[in-house]
Parts: sequence; C-alpha cells; structure tokens
Amino acid sequence: MASGHRTGPYLCGIDAAMDVVGGKWKALILWELHNHGVRRFGELRRGLPGVSEKVLIQQLRELEEDDIVHREVYREVPPKVEYSLTEHGTALNAALEPLALWGARRSERIGAELIPH
Repeated sequence: MASGHRTGPYLCGIDAAMDVVGGKWKALILWELHNHGVRRFGELRRGLPGVSEKVLIQQLRELEEDDIVHREVYREVPPKVEYSLTEHGTALNAALEPLALWGARRSERIGAELIPH
C-alpha cells in the first residue's frame, strides 16, 4: 500500500479511482505509457516536461504498488529498468480516455494550447 493511499471506505467509484490516479503526474504517466508503450525512466522523464526525478520515482512506485504499472529490472551492466502498463493500467487508461477527450474539447473551447508530443 503506497503511503497516502486509503483502503476505503470510499464515497463512490470516482473517490476510489482518484485515490489511485490523484495528483498531476499519475494520469500523465499512464498516458505516456499508453501512447509509447514500454519506456525507460529517462524516456518517461523526457516525455513529461516539468516533472522532477524525485516526484517521478515516487509516482511510479505508487502506481507499481497499485498494480497499474509494471517495473521490469534487467540484470545487466549498466542496469536497465523498463516500465509498462499492467492489465489494470490498460483498463484504467481506457476509463480515462473519455476524460481526455472532454479535456481536449475544453481546451479548444477556451483557446488553450495542447502541447503535442
């Protein structure tokens, strides 16, 4: 159980879901893995401008503890670590897709730029 995560009771399904994806970076990490597949730490960091190394490590650990992200460590020199979505992570991304579409429409409506990557 990641620190800061609750185990219920929850007010509703949204409450339980936000316990897993709450915060700015988790949903963006999921989206990055969804769009680009398996990624190494440096690739994730470059794909998420503005995230600090410390925060990215913390968010990845929590997502791993929640069985959303899989961390594969290859025993080689130098060590290689890759991150990918689990089955639960893929399902969560599918659930977030309508929210992403809503956000894109809102950005258009208010004239906000979406940064392509």
